[in-house]
Amino acid sequence: MKKGAYIHIPFCQHICHYCDFNKVLIKNQPVDQYIQALQDEGKKRLSGSLQHLDTLYVGGGTPTSLSADQLRTLFTNLQEAGLSWSHQSEVTVEVNPDGVDDSRLYALKDAGVNRLSIGVQTFDPELLETIGRTHDAGDVALTVKRARELGFNNISIDLMFALPGQTLKQWEATIQKAIELEPDHISAYGLKIEAKTQFYNWLQAGKLTKLSEDEEADMYDLLLSNLEDAGYNQYEISNFAKKGKESEHNLLYWRNQPYLALGAGAHGYVEGERYGNLLPIPHYLKTVQKGELPERTRQAVPVKEQMEEEMFLGLRLQEGVCMDRFNHKFSTSFQNVYGDTCAQLIDDGLLTNDNGQLKLTEKGKYLGNEVFASFLIDA
Repeated sequence: MKKGAYIHIPFCQHICHYCDFNKVLIKNQPVDQYIQALQDEGKKRLSGSLQHLDTLYVGGGTPTSLSADQLRTLFTNLQEAGLSWSHQSEVTVEVNPDGVDDSRLYALKDAGVNRLSIGVQTFDPELLETIGRTHDAGDVALTVKRARELGFNNISIDLMFALPGQTLKQWEATIQKAIELEPDHISAYGLKIEAKTQFYNWLQAGKLTKLSEDEEADMYDLLLSNLEDAGYNQYEISNFAKKGKESEHNLLYWRNQPYLALGAGAHGYVEGERYGNLLPIPHYLKTVQKGELPERTRQAVPVKEQMEEEMFLGLRLQEGVCMDRFNHKFSTSFQNVYGDTCAQLIDDGLLTNDNGQLKLTEKGKYLGNEVFASFLIDA
């Protein structure tokens, strides 16, 4: 089983209108103390042992809001904590197109980072302003160009659709501009307006209008057809990759496998237990500095819930859920647990059974939430 770790950097140069992740403006924040706390938390969690990682993902927030020197210190501290990786490991860092210069790219390259995830969202100037982004299309092209020149050969671009006021024409133009940059991987998610965001406040005040479900579905159709024509394989509902460039770290999540997580607000899954760290940075720092784990929640995941998650997460993947793997993982019979449910979903045209691999049909992808709800096990 592969081993992975997620590191949360909660600092940003600015706050986007749609973002509900744990983040703060970086100005006047205790960044250096935070980087040290990541090392201390890692040592506490690993208890002096060493852990070689198959995947390491540094997300945020905006990791590249750190200086080049701070980025170097970050990765040194992670190694001091007991984490290690090699050139065969997948090491990803999220970057903002207007916040990563050559010095930061060199620092990432020297640290063993071999995959960049660039937060583009859209190439349309009006929509970039609407969602609170500060980069432009030229920043994206320059970031990709410099990253390639410095030897990064695994670049992902993140896009969003169903943005307020977005048209099909604008969305197709964004897809095509992304394709022209020849990234190795593209993620594309429909906008979800979450509480505690600027968009949510505007929606509640009647100052923002959401696109309809039909409009969002049309945009998703456009995404599928354009990326398929461009040679990208859809390996997950919202993720597309050139051959061999799938996100190994995210596959850990979707295959319901354990992973370590460090940082304020980070969530991990180890030894059948999920934990969530304290969100406010001062609380996180104070707890770590006292030599304690900075957790606000920890709970054992009941087997019933693990089975449900196996289905919810696995069916997002093009490969689907392997019934034999389910039997082995849970020491039980898939047919006894979900046989009747699957038979009904297959009859309804929402699921297929391909030699023991259960997969969503095209119809099932559109009705994914309804399909997933079918796998809830009555207590």
